Amino acid sequence: MRRGIAATALVAALGVTLAACGGSDSGSNGGSKGSGELSGTVTWWDTSTVGSEDKVFKKIAEDFTKKHPKVTVKYVNVPFGEAQNKFKNAAQAGAGAPDVIRSEVAWTPDFANLGYLAPLDGTAALKDQDDFLEQASASTKYDGKTYAVPQVIDSMGVFYNKKIFKEAGVEVPKNIAELKTVSAKIKEKTGKTGLYLRGDDPYWFLSFLYGEGGDMVDADNKTVTFDNAAGVKAFQTVKDLVDSKAAITDATNGWDNMQSAFKDGKVAMMINGPWAVADTYAGKEFTDKANLGIAPVPAGSGGQGAPQGGHNLAVYAGSKNLDASYAFVEYMTSVENQSKITKELSLLPTRQSAYLDKTVANNPMIGFFKPVVDKAVERPWIPEGGSLFDPIKVQYTKVLTGQTTPETGAKAVGDSYRKLLKDWK
Repeated sequence: MRRGIAATALVAALGVTLAACGGSDSGSNGGSKGSGELSGTVTWWDTSTVGSEDKVFKKIAEDFTKKHPKVTVKYVNVPFGEAQNKFKNAAQAGAGAPDVIRSEVAWTPDFANLGYLAPLDGTAALKDQDDFLEQASASTKYDGKTYAVPQVIDSMGVFYNKKIFKEAGVEVPKNIAELKTVSAKIKEKTGKTGLYLRGDDPYWFLSFLYGEGGDMVDADNKTVTFDNAAGVKAFQTVKDLVDSKAAITDATNGWDNMQSAFKDGKVAMMINGPWAVADTYAGKEFTDKANLGIAPVPAGSGGQGAPQGGHNLAVYAGSKNLDASYAFVEYMTSVENQSKITKELSLLPTRQSAYLDKTVANNPMIGFFKPVVDKAVERPWIPEGGSLFDPIKVQYTKVLTGQTTPETGAKAVGDSYRKLLKDWK
């Protein structure tokens, strides 16, 4: 479920009050100003994976009340695929929006452009602002102001089952041609499929697009680039992986299908990110964590490419408890809590000083993903950035299932972008 741009919910949203000591009703500013002591309620929408990530984030959020006993934190887990539109609808209506939202990086400029976020410059939320990684901070800015605080940063790699690789006598593929050869040998030696290619989420497609030297748009020059030769080639590449049986794919419920197939040892590889590590370790194939290998996504004709992702914490402009919300965001993004999150979930911190912590520095997943993140391709931090994925999703699925050609699919995405970005070429 987690992380996909078009992920669907596994469970209904949960609304849980984590602390009820001395707080006022939700929406009350309480003693945030004047008395010097924070009070009232902070409602936080968390969009992390239910069953693994959410437990950790809920516990850390709960501990905020130990520092501020008169504040009540209302934790709500909102399915990732629903959160963007749900927040927009609530903010537009002026009712039901949370004080703080865990925003996918592409949502932040969109929400800010609409006026739904409180600027954070000069507030407690941005404590030690210079400590944040430069690439993590990039998505928090809009029109010269800061509207969010980076919580985690991520990218993608190939997860592989070391036992299956050893049985098949193969090495980790470094490019697409090797991926096909390795998958064929795995099938021949073990009867298992080489790669599970998630086909219902466009975020998983970006590594192939970047690997061909392509991109969705050129934001600096206001030009749509998806439908150039690189975009067509990327669609051709994923279609060929499926047609050649190097990969299996899906049109719906991709996260569940992919995770189950990999955790049960039915496929040898999947493309995923650090958000998937905790859930993957829960699979029977990875009771011995050492069996999980991670390597760079196989390179395309333009080299290796992986998208920069992550999540920010943003404060709703209409919050009735701004001071407590700012303090909550600062607390959730502190070095101490980023280190806890790394220890429990292997997610990458956004603070430079967190990488000096032994818990972070000695985590093998951080050792792999941090260099990948450093080289990851930044997505366009424009208000329409979060809307660029829907056209890809439609055509990606059609290409993989043979309903359209790579050329037609790429053109359709480009046409959709030019309608969305009206003054772009």
